[in-house]
Amino acid sequence: MDIVSGETAVRLVGQIDSGCGWPSFTKPIASANVSELQDASLGMIRTEVRSAHGDSHLGHVFDDGPEDRGGLRYCINSASLRFIPREEMQAQGYGEYLDQVEDIP
Repeated sequence: MDIVSGETAVRLVGQIDSGCGWPSFTKPIASANVSELQDASLGMIRTEVRSAHGDSHLGHVFDDGPEDRGGLRYCINSASLRFIPREEMQAQGYGEYLDQVEDIP
């Protein structure tokens, strides 16, 4: 969830090891609660990912993710998120998303 606004729908699924050092995922659980904006800073064109309602910067999305999982890589700043362990999701009110979250080996 977005650590600033407390939005619960910015959770991301499909964690991948992208080798960049930031948590990377293949898609948001609720895409309606994630905004994607063009970011032309730092001399490059990127797509910024923000929480739609809290308007917090979360990271960037790139098109170099695993092809078999849609081809996207959401590279998210871990300081912008509050991670909830799978085994605590039900107790913290996120049980409806359990079927969309995979165990990470």
